[in-house]
Amino acid sequence: MLNNKKIGFIGSGNMGAAMISGLIDSGASQADNIMCSDVREEALQDLEAKFAISTSTSNIAVATEADIIILAIKPQIMVPVLQEIKDCLDLSKIIVSIAAGVPLAAIEACLNKDLRLIRVMPNVAVAVREGAAAVAAGAHTLPEDIDLAMEIFNSVGKSIFLKENNLMDAVTGLSGSGPAYIFMVVDALADAGVKVGLSRPDALLLASQTILGAAKMLIETKEHPGQLKDSVTSPGGTAIAGLHTLEKGGLRTTLINAVEAATQRSVELGEIMIKHFGENGKEGR
Repeated sequence: MLNNKKIGFIGSGNMGAAMISGLIDSGASQADNIMCSDVREEALQDLEAKFAISTSTSNIAVATEADIIILAIKPQIMVPVLQEIKDCLDLSKIIVSIAAGVPLAAIEACLNKDLRLIRVMPNVAVAVREGAAAVAAGAHTLPEDIDLAMEIFNSVGKSIFLKENNLMDAVTGLSGSGPAYIFMVVDALADAGVKVGLSRPDALLLASQTILGAAKMLIETKEHPGQLKDSVTSPGGTAIAGLHTLEKGGLRTTLINAVEAATQRSVELGEIMIKHFGENGKEGR
């Protein structure tokens, strides 16, 4: 479906570069159909050399030519970029924002025009094509627009569609922030391995591979995590002794509280963004 669509990335940071790589490597899109803009000419030269895509320092040029515009920029520069390309945007284009913490309502408040808007919350693992992403749509978005967005993000991992935009905060708290939780878990497991006698490199490799293998089992078997847990827990064995310690330390409660706290913070930041973008939208008219 994407092969005949011009995809324009505004922003060439880690997330944008990872998505360009995923689209080309998976065959979802061709280099000839991908373009990217950025103020950093060196970054653009690297992308052009690596992927043979077209690049430009002009956001307007990319926004004008692209059928699908992906806003792969930081939230703090979203307003000036939107104001810059505003006149290039209409209902003939799909606009996809991956800016963390920026609700669709904030973008709508800034632009104040009917557009086919999509918000996606990916996570950092798109860099290794194992990202988790959630897709939410604005009022004027077509069903086929959603399919195209999901095809893009499925090229760098797995994606889900959310009918309720307000659930994006929950996604931010769970999968958006989730890699940070897992990095901490792996770091702690590696420390534990060192404490009981393993070398640091061996402990880190074993901890990382254990997380990867466990996640892959959950996805491929589609079994409930409780069932898989029980399958490796023998009566009076080592795993149940370790699980008892985790329960005693409140691991479940701590993780639930972490996701809840991150979700609430996302809500707060979103409210700030809506107010800020709305004020700038009034100034730009």
